[in-house]
Amino acid sequence: MKTVIFDFGNVVAFFDHQLTLRRLAPHTDLSAKEMFDLVYRGSLEDQFEKGLIPTLDLLRQVRELWRLRCDTDFLASAIADIFTPNPEVCALIPQLRPRYRVLLGSNTNDIHVRQFRRQFADVLGCVDALVLSCEIGHRKPHAGFYEHCQRLADAEPHEIVFIDDLSANVDAARAHGWHGIVYRPGEGLVDQLRALGVHL
Repeated sequence: MKTVIFDFGNVVAFFDHQLTLRRLAPHTDLSAKEMFDLVYRGSLEDQFEKGLIPTLDLLRQVRELWRLRCDTDFLASAIADIFTPNPEVCALIPQLRPRYRVLLGSNTNDIHVRQFRRQFADVLGCVDALVLSCEIGHRKPHAGFYEHCQRLADAEPHEIVFIDDLSANVDAARAHGWHGIVYRPGEGLVDQLRALGVHL
C-alpha cells in the first residue's frame, strides 16, 4: 500500500446537523424535523456540496426556507460548528504520514470547509492533499470524485486504501480497483489496515 484516503465526516470527525437546528430553533416557528427535511433531504445540500450555489446565495435560501429571524452571520456560524474530533482517526493520520501518502476526500461545502480547516489544522497538516466535492464539482459516489483522487494518489489503484463510513462510497472505491474499509468506531480500524498490508 502506498496511499490511504480518508473521508472526513464521521471518520476524521463526527458531525451532527441537530446542533445547527437546536441553535436556530429560537429563531423560527418551524420544528427541527421540518427544517431538516427542507434542506438536508432535498436537492439544496447536493447542489451546495458540488459548488453549484455560492455561499451567500445558499444562506439566503436557507434563511427563507427556515423562516429565520436571525442574521446571516449567526446562521453561517450555526451551520458551520457541527464537528467533534474522532480521537481514533485523528491520532492515526500522523502515524501514517512518514510511510504513506495521505489524502482526505470529502463530500462537503464551503461553510464546513472553512470551519474544519481551522478546527482540525493540526490533523490536516499531516494530509498531503484535500479532495473536496465543493471544489471539484463531484460528490461521492460519482466516478469523477474517485478519478480526481486517483490523480493525486501517486499510486496504482491496488496500492490505495479508501476509508469511508458509507458502504455506497466504499463500493464505488472498490469498483475503481481500490481497497475499501467501511469505517465504524470501535471495529478495529488499525487491524483492518494491517490486514491490507499497511504498517503501523
